[in-house]
Amino acid sequence: MSRPLEQGIEYLKGVGPSRADLLRKELQIYTIGDLMTYYPFRYVDKTKFHTIREVQSEEEAVQLRGILREVELLGEGKAKRLQAKLRDATGMIKLVWFQGIGFVEKQLQINAEYVVYGKPQFFREEASIIHPEIEIVSEANTTKALTMQPIYSSTERLKTRGLDSKGIGRVQQAVFSYITEEYVKENLSDEIIQKFKFPSRLLALRNIHFPPTLAAQQQAELRLKFEELFFMQLRLLQLKGQRSNSIRGFIFAKVGAQFNDFYSNKLPFQLTEAQKRVLREIRIDVGSGKQMNRLIQGDVGSGKTIVALMAMLLALDNGTQAALMAPTEILAQQHFIGIAELVKGMNIEVAVLTGSTRVKERRRVLAGLLDGSIHIVIGTHALIEPTVQFQSLGFAVIDEQHRFGVAQRASLWKKNADGSATVPPHILVMSATPIPRTLAMTTYGDLDVSVIDELPPGRTPIVTLHKYNTQRERVMGFMREEIAKGRQVYVVYPLIEESEKLDLANLMQGYADIQSFFPLPQYQISIVHGKMKPADKEFEMQRFVRGETNIMVATTVIEVGVNVPNASVMVIENTERFGLAQLHQLRGRVGRGAAESQCILLSSFKLSQEARFRIETMCRTTNGFEIAEADMQLRGAGNIDGTQQSGAAALRLADLSKDGEILRTARVVATEILEADLYLQKPENLPLLTHIAIENAQKRGGWGRIS
Repeated sequence: MSRPLEQGIEYLKGVGPSRADLLRKELQIYTIGDLMTYYPFRYVDKTKFHTIREVQSEEEAVQLRGILREVELLGEGKAKRLQAKLRDATGMIKLVWFQGIGFVEKQLQINAEYVVYGKPQFFREEASIIHPEIEIVSEANTTKALTMQPIYSSTERLKTRGLDSKGIGRVQQAVFSYITEEYVKENLSDEIIQKFKFPSRLLALRNIHFPPTLAAQQQAELRLKFEELFFMQLRLLQLKGQRSNSIRGFIFAKVGAQFNDFYSNKLPFQLTEAQKRVLREIRIDVGSGKQMNRLIQGDVGSGKTIVALMAMLLALDNGTQAALMAPTEILAQQHFIGIAELVKGMNIEVAVLTGSTRVKERRRVLAGLLDGSIHIVIGTHALIEPTVQFQSLGFAVIDEQHRFGVAQRASLWKKNADGSATVPPHILVMSATPIPRTLAMTTYGDLDVSVIDELPPGRTPIVTLHKYNTQRERVMGFMREEIAKGRQVYVVYPLIEESEKLDLANLMQGYADIQSFFPLPQYQISIVHGKMKPADKEFEMQRFVRGETNIMVATTVIEVGVNVPNASVMVIENTERFGLAQLHQLRGRVGRGAAESQCILLSSFKLSQEARFRIETMCRTTNGFEIAEADMQLRGAGNIDGTQQSGAAALRLADLSKDGEILRTARVVATEILEADLYLQKPENLPLLTHIAIENAQKRGGWGRIS
């Protein structure tokens, strides 16, 4: 058995081919190594015995030891129950069973000593435990009782084959009965282990499954969480370092006429210090001779697009073209209109290319990109179609990047006329969805990250208010007042895929209700939802943008891509059905002009604790990064911003929403190692190199995945 951790689980005692097949299908456990890293999700603390006198009603569970007395059947029919009394030197507690009475009664021995475990209940000051775990005392189980019992997730199908939590625990015990240090090789360097006083890898694995004490479990958990996060950071940072060393980039050596003309004559407002800082970081990157891969994080309205445009002008000044790729046609058109207006009169040809671009215009754009007469192109996924080729694409901006796959983003590398990626374009990724710092270190751990953490001058903070449905008429009255001032209003309804018909009906009913409050012809109302044809949707959007309609009734299709500075009120219906990130994005549609803006969250009185927390968070702060941290606390890291792609969601033990400090420590350690030894060639880094090589081989070869 040269590599037991890669051995199939069917060879384990108590498993066999049939159960192994079920474990593969239900839990994706293929090998002994997979099984060892299938960790308990909680523990039953059996590290001490209570006396009966110590039992309190607020106890989650207690472990007792005493003599069994007076076993008797009580009641009749459905009220029938089996009752016994357990006594120790301090008192008596009732043990009660309502199910499996016949089986339990045969097992119980009066006057025998038992270990009992369960949750205590009190009725008229009398304590009882319903359906306790009960086992007759022996030397073996008394010793076993003083441990922390692991609890594993299982499935209904596994439970029918004896692989409930206890069954999985027995299989784990079979593994650890013969696995030794010889088989579980150390994957951290001696220096790391000594620095953090970690247990050995084998001891950590043993103690995460069968901890003798709470302290042992905590030490094991810390070691294994660090290990997961450390190797994630090591791989990302090594990739970043190797790419920086090996991939050449266009050198933008000069700041020329286009950039200077725009900065001096076209800039619509003074740049914030944060915007200037990010532009300096970009300037350093594009002048280094290495390909830039940088993420700009910024809250809604922080001015990311202006920074991106100025970076694109640097590309133009250095003889190359620029592209901006957006996830939706609405957002692409919005960028096109905004950028074309900003560079008007500058002898810069800006084009837009989307799926709905007409054939004649498409031909013109494709020809202009190839001959270099089009300097900036803005588009959707249409930009990565094989027919799109550039004369010299030097700079690519990807907006709302989490909506694009890795392969889609990488395809921009090969868009120059010769099809070569020898000198790929510089890549600037933008996200209007603030990302918690811990998530940014994993999702974008191989990118350089810039943060725009200031709003441009003149932006009035948005006031967020929570109102109940019973206050709807007052909200409508406020909307009338704002419209009378010449302002515009959004009213947004949820649209959840699983119940589109119901939500569309709610939207149409809401539209009808609003029409009754705001009758024609005095008020004009637009309506937009995902079921509309793109042309109809765009027509309604543009009517609102031009100020021809007073109210936009919509679903979340207006979450991104609509910029109407005159809109000062956002009313969100059924707020309890939205997530925090979505609410923050919707709120960002207002507050884009000089007038004070309001976001009104309408909900029913009946709110879950989580919904109430989301609403209170929205009312308390407009800081997107604070909201993102709160959202991660609620939802966990695996559900935020497409992290399924990043590997963060594949973590078996670490939790990015709780383990930020461990992650930061792991990243510092990984950075220090790679700064001194990028390719891990030093003898002390051999365990790290070996571990990464084994993991890579497993991914390529799929060890244990062939049954």
